[in-house]
Amino acid sequence: MVRVILRDVVEDDLPVFFEYQQDPLANHMAAFTSKNPADREAFMAHWARILSDDTVTTKTILLADQVVGSVGSYVQSGETEVTYWIGREHWGKGIATDALSQLLEQVKVRPLHARAAKDNLSSIRVLEKCGFAITGYDRGFANARGEEIEEVIMELQD
Repeated sequence: MVRVILRDVVEDDLPVFFEYQQDPLANHMAAFTSKNPADREAFMAHWARILSDDTVTTKTILLADQVVGSVGSYVQSGETEVTYWIGREHWGKGIATDALSQLLEQVKVRPLHARAAKDNLSSIRVLEKCGFAITGYDRGFANARGEEIEEVIMELQD
């Protein structure tokens, strides 16, 4: 099993995160992305808010000292949700599962919630491996797809 290291996000990580956000396939899979992933100013403002918010836990994922993504939790509508983004060249290596598992050891809030595009089977599988179960479905506008799509709602109880 791949073992990644999580550490606090530093400013030097942001250009790597921004580059990962430019990947059209990754955007399609994530679906619920920013309106304009190429807008660096909006990206930096978004991360400034994240990093200054004490209710957000966000970590950089390192593999062999290389930044390969981010993982975190945040509160939305009174519920704590998890999120992650892995650079596409690192997909399929167990990195997301390992990183999310480690985050779940740090974030003790339960229940935890997650959402994924219904057709993002890889992300749903990562969440299931980490103990999340599907509790429902919803529809929402996916900026990356320019249309409303179905998403799964997942929850971790323990």
